[in-house]
Amino acid sequence: MRTKRILATALLLMVTTLSIWANMKYLSRVYEYRPAPGQFINTMPIYRLGEPVDSVLARCQQGLCARIETTTVMVDTVLITRTDTIMSEEMVSLGGYGGYIIVGFDHPVVNMHTWDFEIEGNYFTSNMISEGGSSEPGIVMVGVDADGDGVPSDGDRWYELAGSEYNHPKTQHNFTITYYRPDEGKPRTPSQNNKYLNDTTYIRWTSNDVNPDSTCGYVLRNTFHNQPYWPLWLQDQETLTFTGTKLRNNGIDTSTDPGVYYFVQYPFEWGYVDNLPNYKASDPNAPHNPGFKIDWAVDENGNHVDLPYIDFIKVYSGMNQYCGWLGETSTEIGGGYDFHPDAVLPQGLLGDVNNDGVVNITDMNCIISVILGAPDIYEGRADVNKDGVVNISDLNAVINIILQ
Repeated sequence: MRTKRILATALLLMVTTLSIWANMKYLSRVYEYRPAPGQFINTMPIYRLGEPVDSVLARCQQGLCARIETTTVMVDTVLITRTDTIMSEEMVSLGGYGGYIIVGFDHPVVNMHTWDFEIEGNYFTSNMISEGGSSEPGIVMVGVDADGDGVPSDGDRWYELAGSEYNHPKTQHNFTITYYRPDEGKPRTPSQNNKYLNDTTYIRWTSNDVNPDSTCGYVLRNTFHNQPYWPLWLQDQETLTFTGTKLRNNGIDTSTDPGVYYFVQYPFEWGYVDNLPNYKASDPNAPHNPGFKIDWAVDENGNHVDLPYIDFIKVYSGMNQYCGWLGETSTEIGGGYDFHPDAVLPQGLLGDVNNDGVVNITDMNCIISVILGAPDIYEGRADVNKDGVVNISDLNAVINIILQ
């Protein structure tokens, strides 16, 4: 019996040790967090006076990403190490239009041509109108690490996942908004019609909206949230500018009592974060966000892009909308996961110019030969950063991949 216990514990030790090396299902990294002004900024996550941006990122990562904890115990003179995946399940607010976060896994997400990954939000259904509720759609972009440096950078390529509203006539592409840092000490201008709005000229913004009546306005302050709405770790910046796709407004005031403003935000059909409820196993047939498909990726001109895998995910608030006492429409995210974390990368690994399954100095020599005038026999793989030419930038990209 003792021998069986020792063998069993040794097997457990082997299995738990090997599990450390498997791809983790959940988000593991927050690369950048740059929210727009909003009522939950500096509270989700809470900002601590004087902390630098790295500290803010660390707490975003702690709230959204999984972490591995190991516990070692002695069983029959054998040390057993158990690994557990811990989730904190906190929320991070992106603020008004354009505010964004860039996250990633500990591995590339492989395009399985089905539901590939999920990013969760905090949608909830209205108590009075079940067809709507608090839908604050965030647009998803996916990035490919074209320069091979392991982090989102200028040398990488980004693609929008075209949701159900992408081609809607009221969707505005190349929308740009600029917010202007407020004077926190200025006198407030409360609303005369809404007792919950205590500063209607708080943070000014301007935009290139196609509607001339929506080219300027203010982020309003309400009585529920009196902390500064401007990201306090960006206090040295006079303006914040964001560009992307702007979705049509989805909020409707359903109240009949003047001054009450009972707004309901109706969800879009598919393709956005914080747009529908997260999946609940207790009611799998209820409307919910089933996830995202890499196959939805389009380039800046709206053309479909065939991506075998992605390295980074960016989510940004997709609406410039204010809903009475509910405040600005601001996307919140609460973590995410890869549906197929152990999927094998397809042939054509980035940087593998000669297609031998590894990235090494041989691939560098292939690129050098093309730069020096040899025929490009590598079916486009020498153009590692996908900018249309083979030059020293592709060589540097392969070097970065090798050094990772």
